[in-house]
Amino acid sequence: MDKLKMETPDLTQSNIEKLAALFPACVTEACGEDGKLKKAVNFELLRQLLSDVVLEGDEAYEFTWVGKKAAIVEANRPIRKTLRPCPAESVDWDGTENLYIEGDNLEVLKLLQESYLGKVKMIYIDPPYNTGNDFIYRDDFGMSGEEFSEGIGQVDENGDRLFRNTDSNGRFHSDWCSMIYSRLMLARNLLTNDGVIFVSIGEEEIENLRKIADEVFGRKNMVGTILWKKKTNGNNMGYLPPVHDYIVCYAKNLTDIEDMGYPVTKEFIARTFSNPDNDPRGPWTTTDLSANHKGPYFPIINPETGESFLPPDGRYWVFNEKEVQKRIADGRIIFGKTGTSRPVQKVFAANRKFARTPAESWWDKQGMNEDATEELKGLLGVAKLFTHPKPTKLLKHLITIATEKDSIILDFFSGSSTTADATMQLNAEDSGTRKFIMVQLQEECTEGSPAKMSGYGTICELAKERIRRAAKKIAADNPDKPFDGGFRVFKLDDTNMTDVYYSAGEYDQSMLDQLVSNIKPDRTDLDLLFGCLLEWGLPLSMPYTSEQIEGCTVHTYNDGDLIACFDENIPDSVIKEIAKRQPLRAAFRDSSFADSPAKINVGEIFKMLAPDTRVKVL
Repeated sequence: MDKLKMETPDLTQSNIEKLAALFPACVTEACGEDGKLKKAVNFELLRQLLSDVVLEGDEAYEFTWVGKKAAIVEANRPIRKTLRPCPAESVDWDGTENLYIEGDNLEVLKLLQESYLGKVKMIYIDPPYNTGNDFIYRDDFGMSGEEFSEGIGQVDENGDRLFRNTDSNGRFHSDWCSMIYSRLMLARNLLTNDGVIFVSIGEEEIENLRKIADEVFGRKNMVGTILWKKKTNGNNMGYLPPVHDYIVCYAKNLTDIEDMGYPVTKEFIARTFSNPDNDPRGPWTTTDLSANHKGPYFPIINPETGESFLPPDGRYWVFNEKEVQKRIADGRIIFGKTGTSRPVQKVFAANRKFARTPAESWWDKQGMNEDATEELKGLLGVAKLFTHPKPTKLLKHLITIATEKDSIILDFFSGSSTTADATMQLNAEDSGTRKFIMVQLQEECTEGSPAKMSGYGTICELAKERIRRAAKKIAADNPDKPFDGGFRVFKLDDTNMTDVYYSAGEYDQSMLDQLVSNIKPDRTDLDLLFGCLLEWGLPLSMPYTSEQIEGCTVHTYNDGDLIACFDENIPDSVIKEIAKRQPLRAAFRDSSFADSPAKINVGEIFKMLAPDTRVKVL
């Protein structure tokens, strides 16, 4: 039986394996930090193999900063962490498919790499804008007492820190670039092939964000940039007071996106098409008769007035002269609704194949900051609980143009959880089954702030309460439209394994004999079950049951995707009952078996009764 690794994948080694399949000659061995040999890349040889496309010399067009290589290494570095389930803080734990995860989003993204690989249709994030006053994440967690005494950061008992990135920091932009780069690298893996990511950002880092996103997603996959009007005036800030933010959008694979925009409704068709002249071909609207590509160029004469029209500068007619005369005769080309304007062509609703109505780049009617502030106040009863929240109207528009009714939506800078609120609202409105995954650092609310004074210790506490109250309000507003208003809470924590735990590849028999228990004493069956889900790449939102079989607790996840039992000394009869159910996977712990022969016997039972079941122990 194999052992569960209980650590995130080593993405560097995985990438080397992929490279080896293409260029086996360039993969060699090198001595790792532990003194053992591991696969490595001979980059000089790889450059030779690609000499016809690689630029020689030191100069090349690239975007770089201090710490970029470290950010790449950090994104690929495996961790020994887990997500611990918290049913007591959840809502409808057994029935919901929504997730709320507390912890550093870089580590959470690593843990989700297997379970949600290629499954997320839309990601929205509102990261720190790097204004010099907001906190950003640091991945180099070490911090000296001298640094702390200078007041540049906040440190917990483990030395992990949030860093206030002031503009006096010599690595002001570099630190922000490193922070966002590693997270976007991991986020891209989670998107479906036709998935998109939206990133809200201000003037401070818009250029750097675009360059980083060009590198991570590919410039060819840039969808566009939305300018969102966030407030009515700029409060006299600066020479050109800002009243907008940017929302940058990239696709995982732009060619896989069939359409993006607002679904076409009967109301849209009625609003867009009309029939003022009772045309027997039905309701119509007008479109331009010219285009900017090379084509016919001649005067079109209005037969009623004799007025002559040429295409606008730099444009050409879309039809030749004969076709234009034919369409004028049958009324498909008109000279405006008055008969005296420039020529336009009629487009009939009956002849148009509708996809989605495109969403344009200027958004001035999708809610503002003040609307978001009022929303939170209305839900939680206190003003200004959260700094610069986004309105649900904005998120509803983003979700509408980018997702289907059953999509998964991820926000790993979730803040006050506007994204969760907006997702539930949309589901109630259109009977959708969209699922949300919120990820938020357990950041302390500032002393003296309205949130702290209202009893919220962390942003997570505030956000979870916002989701609870929002769900109740949505249910009250939509009594006949059921939706998923629950969420499962998980908290990032150290591995379930004890400090003497080694990764599976580092074990030998002498080590195993020395272990009394390799699992921490405070960990429950539920901790171990969900740890197995992360290891095996199963989603965290599926239903499961727990039952007693001959005094042993047996957990069945999603009708047999996984059956697990973590009791001590499980009798053969229970093992046989589990095997008879032929689950896709089965998991036990080392102490579930009295000795090595008993463990070998378990393997034989599964070979006989469930040969296709993958069995592992932790």
